[in-house]
Amino acid sequence: MSTRYLLLAEGFSGDPHYGKTMRGVLRYRRDDVVAILDSTRAGETEDGAPVVSSVEEALPLGPNTALVGVATQGGRFPPEWIAILRACVEHGLDVENGLHVFLADAAELLELAERRGVELRDLRRPPAELSTATGENLAVDATIVLTVGSDCAIGKMTVSLELDLEARRRGLRSVFVPTGQTGMAIAGWGIAVDAVVADFIAGAAERLVVEGRSRGGELLWVEGQGSLLHPVYSGVTLGLYHGSAPHLLVLCHECGRTEIEGAGGGPHPIPPLPDLVELHERLALPVRPARVAAVALNTSVLGEAEARTAIARAAAETGLPADDPVRFGASKLVDAVLAAAP
Repeated sequence: MSTRYLLLAEGFSGDPHYGKTMRGVLRYRRDDVVAILDSTRAGETEDGAPVVSSVEEALPLGPNTALVGVATQGGRFPPEWIAILRACVEHGLDVENGLHVFLADAAELLELAERRGVELRDLRRPPAELSTATGENLAVDATIVLTVGSDCAIGKMTVSLELDLEARRRGLRSVFVPTGQTGMAIAGWGIAVDAVVADFIAGAAERLVVEGRSRGGELLWVEGQGSLLHPVYSGVTLGLYHGSAPHLLVLCHECGRTEIEGAGGGPHPIPPLPDLVELHERLALPVRPARVAAVALNTSVLGEAEARTAIARAAAETGLPADDPVRFGASKLVDAVLAAAP
């Protein structure tokens, strides 16, 4: 049976940051979405999907899975969500959850799910048998490309997905490798590396590129996480970098962002793009030197003429191909990666 999603976004469906899981699934799995639940916007539509006020209102549309479509502050459920989750289970919907709080650890909800014969899938729960990296990552017979960024939440997942789509349009054996809950919801597999014990992050990343190759990928686009510059999340970023052992990097940056967000104790300025290229290449594993092949800009805050100017400036500053793959297409960046591939 194919998945038919009811996207749970109560109070957050209009928020581009906290509603990013909902928006990612809408963009890349639109045909699988039947409705969005957000009583604050009931009666509206989002990308053609109706916004409903309750689980009961969505049932005639035929959902079989409810997906938690938000990333809340601290990864916890707001109190009003408990009744929504219970209603989903009572009406026989499987529930997929990407927050740090696991639904299967809630005894009452788990007992109800068992009675109703539905699954509670906690996307951020790491596989039980993870270990440290073994070196198998270096033997993967594929070109591995990791997206890295000047900050968090600037579009690394989106860039990876857009480049993968363009590569597959060309007939290449290309696979998107998901490393976070939204990517997992889109691709249907993966490991949320930010929920893995620190010693095992590189091992998890290694497992993902090995699996990506086993799924037929000769060109693997690894979804980046965090930022090497971010005082809070850099540990996840470096573990993913070394564990995935990429041959190439695509450097992502949001135009107009000059400081790291959400770090505290700042300000934490973002260095110029050439410095970021040097930093990321310098921190590669000596056994697997990685080059930045291209720069992907998020120009969403700019007008079209300003965006094209910013792209030209980034290319001139770094000497690398640059573009906004969402706004202007991913062709130039895929060309750059293929030209740089070993």
